[in-house]
Amino acid sequence: MSYSISTLLTRNLQDVFGENDPSRRRAAIDEIWTEDGVFYDPKTGVHRGRDEIDRIAGAIRATHPDFRYQPIAKPEELGNGGRVQWVSGRPVEAPAYAGLISSLPGTAGLPPFIFFSTRYPELDSAERRYEPDHAARCARVRSLGADASS
Repeated sequence: MSYSISTLLTRNLQDVFGENDPSRRRAAIDEIWTEDGVFYDPKTGVHRGRDEIDRIAGAIRATHPDFRYQPIAKPEELGNGGRVQWVSGRPVEAPAYAGLISSLPGTAGLPPFIFFSTRYPELDSAERRYEPDHAARCARVRSLGADASS
């Protein structure tokens, strides 16, 4: 089955990294990831193949099982790649942190690649494009991140 890059990125965010049920998460991974896919997380490094992606997605999810990922802007498709800017937190609270998920297609014998980051420089412009009260939430997210890095 073929999906747009925007759909794949959104499904990866919600159906892989946002899924608590291991069997549903694995089914989504098997459907949207190629066997030679690569996932990169700045905290844990490179993870290759569906089994390793399943393991790290479960480990990340276990750190905050009640959080929801919410895109803060429409997915952007750039050639054969794309990105989605997002926030995460408990459904009734302000977001706890923000991030970016990007994809690059497999080229020149390299496997498809997904990058997951909880820091990105475009947060300021993204918050101005989204909802009016979102700026206050993003400022809170940045202040939490600054506290954690001090």
